[in-house]
Amino acid sequence: STQADRIRIIPSPMTPMTLASRTFVHRAATTKYLSRCLFPCRRNLSSCSALFNPTEEHEALRSMLRTFVEREVEPQAHEHNKTETFNLPLFQKLGTSGLGFLGLTVPEEYNGTGFIDATAVAIAHEEMSYSDPGFCLSYLAHSILFVHNLAINGSHEQKLRFLPDACEGSKIGGMGMSEPNAGTDVLGMKSAAVYDDEKKGWILNGTKMWITNGTITGEETGDIFLVYARTGPKKGDVTQFIVEGGMEGFSVGQKNNDKLGMRASPTAELVFENVFLPEGTHVVGEVNGGMLCMMRNLEIERVALAAMGIGIARRCVDEMKAYAGERGAFGHTNLYSFGQIQRHVAESYTDYMAGKCYVYGLTNGLDLETHGNGLDSDGVKLYGAQMSKNVADRAIQVMGGYGYVGEYTVERLWRDAKLLEIGGGTNESHHKNMARDLRRMGINKLD
Repeated sequence: STQADRIRIIPSPMTPMTLASRTFVHRAATTKYLSRCLFPCRRNLSSCSALFNPTEEHEALRSMLRTFVEREVEPQAHEHNKTETFNLPLFQKLGTSGLGFLGLTVPEEYNGTGFIDATAVAIAHEEMSYSDPGFCLSYLAHSILFVHNLAINGSHEQKLRFLPDACEGSKIGGMGMSEPNAGTDVLGMKSAAVYDDEKKGWILNGTKMWITNGTITGEETGDIFLVYARTGPKKGDVTQFIVEGGMEGFSVGQKNNDKLGMRASPTAELVFENVFLPEGTHVVGEVNGGMLCMMRNLEIERVALAAMGIGIARRCVDEMKAYAGERGAFGHTNLYSFGQIQRHVAESYTDYMAGKCYVYGLTNGLDLETHGNGLDSDGVKLYGAQMSKNVADRAIQVMGGYGYVGEYTVERLWRDAKLLEIGGGTNESHHKNMARDLRRMGINKLD
């Protein structure tokens, strides 16, 4: 059946957040009812609505996620940020037996939802980041860097073996690329795997750094990872491997604590000491073909990170305009009487809407099974990262001392937004990539 033919029940505002089916849902009447119940003050649909929610299924997805975030994600965000702890039980509610979002872009035969669609990915990351970007970052590492990556690049047998548990949430995954001395310079990696003829497999040695979901407990490694390592003498001789928690020689070097932001998302150094990886089951794609796997997944990763920036900015605009409307000063009943505040609110909304249009303008035409959209995947990430941090900064300025403390949320979002300028590609790497691509266009005119 097609996506439009499938039915998944959207919970009413008075029932628990559960799903009666594993396939994606939309009932138009239910969605309209939900919109009236959940968002009674929602403005009339603008001409941009079709861009942000191009189908009824996308609108249903957004409504479902917004309800889940309001009920489940928002109440726990502050505490898990404060304690630097990962909310595993909540994360598992996103699995197949709950909402079914851990395998959002995975075909149903591998226990996924089958919504193989870049706009759906953007909606999921925007909505979750509205309340808890740290929680969303762990979702991205699992659902995009591991699950989606394997769904695109893995063999049928690998997908059958590894994806069902990951989509269920009983196994938490991630991806290992960066190293202590190789971040943006990814081909400078030192981790290497050497083929063992007798064992019919690869022996992996090296270290990976800043790995999201690298550890859940702080002591043991996470459950499963896609790891890039050198496998030949040429610069591009890189291969992607599946490494499972519990494999001999695979351990946590350290948990990265006391981070500036994204504190509810666990980050760790992972160490590989003579880890044996069978050639028939744990090599993803072709040997020395890891760069293709990387490129196929990099674009949607950057789109997801850009969408996180949109969610952060939307929340900050909501917070600053609410505060400005309630706080009186100098004999005025609210802050909207002051030009400086007017500028902060108006420019923040404009920046947010420009970024959102850029993100969804790209995703509505993006094919998740191809690559070659690097210019704009870099572009949305570059714009979304800087924009979200700037909007969060303005929100703090509007709210003054209240914006500076954790109770009022925006200081956490400002800290979280900074990671978007570093992770998944630094601002400087996007500048380099975009300038290169624009130069290659030569005298060809932009559309």
